[in-house]
Amino acid sequence: MPAAALKPLPTQSTANRPVPLDRPYTPVEKRPLPPGRPREWYISHNRRLKAMRLAIALLDSGVYVPNQARNETIRSTAELIGVHPPSDTTCHMVRALMRYTR
Repeated sequence: MPAAALKPLPTQSTANRPVPLDRPYTPVEKRPLPPGRPREWYISHNRRLKAMRLAIALLDSGVYVPNQARNETIRSTAELIGVHPPSDTTCHMVRALMRYTR
């Protein structure tokens, strides 16, 4: 097979063209959680969801490094996005998400 046939096709850069966004943004419809699980499962599930929302909000606000995300910063971000203030455990989970997704 000739070498020219193995050459990858050029990709289109989004810097040269506008990217269509879904506007207006509407959150995904919430579904009920599955019944019959232990209470600890629901607590940890909701904590993970909250930590994920907070990590995304922090990244959107320009906090990219876990060292910048102190408990006060995370709690003020929670107030901005309309979430109840997170516990120390949830704040730790937010920093862990920021650390391991890099």
